[in-house]
Amino acid sequence: MTNDSADTKTLAIRELLGITPGIPASDGAGVRLTRIIGSPQLDMLDPLLLLDCFESDDPDDYIAGFPSHPHRGFETVTYLLAGRLRHKDNTGREGVIEPGGVQWMTAARGIIHSEMPEQAEGLLRGFQLWINLPAAEKMSEPGYQEFNSHQIPQERHANGTIVRVIAGTTAAGTQGPATRPSTDPLYLDVDLPAGADFAQAVPASHACVVFVVDGSLDVGTSMAALPLRHLGVLGPGERVQVRAGASASRFLLIAAKRLEEPVARHGPFVMNTEAEIVQAFNDYRSNRF
Repeated sequence: MTNDSADTKTLAIRELLGITPGIPASDGAGVRLTRIIGSPQLDMLDPLLLLDCFESDDPDDYIAGFPSHPHRGFETVTYLLAGRLRHKDNTGREGVIEPGGVQWMTAARGIIHSEMPEQAEGLLRGFQLWINLPAAEKMSEPGYQEFNSHQIPQERHANGTIVRVIAGTTAAGTQGPATRPSTDPLYLDVDLPAGADFAQAVPASHACVVFVVDGSLDVGTSMAALPLRHLGVLGPGERVQVRAGASASRFLLIAAKRLEEPVARHGPFVMNTEAEIVQAFNDYRSNRF
C-alpha cells in the first residue's frame, strides 16, 4: 500500500515556515507539561488554540492531575500514548482513557470536567489539543466522541509505515472515527521507518502543523530539518511531504479548517468578544453550566 497517488503528486507542497520546541509549563493541580501551541512563541494557529505534551515517569509530575474545571466555546482532544486517565464531568459522563485512546470533547456552551491519573507510578504520556468552534456552534449542546485504541484504524504501508487515523482521511482512503464538519480536522499519528517518505493531501483552507514525537524529519521540497520534540508550522499549499531522518521517526500531523473569526479568550473560555467572556464567567459562577 502507498500513501500517495497521482492526484496528490500535482498539489503544491507545504514548506516549513517556523519551528518551536514549546515552553515548560504547569496546568491543572501542578501537572508538568510542555506547551507547544498557546505560548508566547506561538499563541495560536487558527483554529488550533493550544497543544500540550505531557510525559513523565515521575508521579510527582502528574499525580495531582486536572481536577474539576470549566470550558466553553471550543473542543479538547486528549490523545494518550502511555498511562491511564479517568475523566468525569457535570453531566454524569465518566470513563477511562487508555494508551492509544482518544477523548474528543465538545465543550460548546459549557461543561465542567476533570481528568485524573488512574495510576500511582509509571509513565504518563500524551497530548491535549484545543480546537476552536465557530461562533454559530459555541453555545450548542456539549458532547463527546470517545474511541479506544481498537477503534482507531491503522493503515500499514509496504515500506513499514504505520498511520493511526484519528480524524480525517488519508491519501489511501483510511478514514478516522472523529468527525467535526465545521473545522474538518485531520489528526494522524505516523510511524515512519528510517529514510522513508510520507505524503498527505491537506486542503489549502487548513492550518497545518507537524510535531516530532520520536526521531527527526525533513520537511517539504527544501528538506528543512525538523528535530525531535519540535513543532513545525507549515505554510500554504495542499500537500504535506516529509522524510524520516537516519533513524525511525514518529510524528503527529494535525490540520483544521481556519474559521477566520474574532477570538476572545481567557483561561478556559474561548469566545468571539470580551462581553461573551464576561458572560461565561458569570454563567459559571451562577452554576449555569
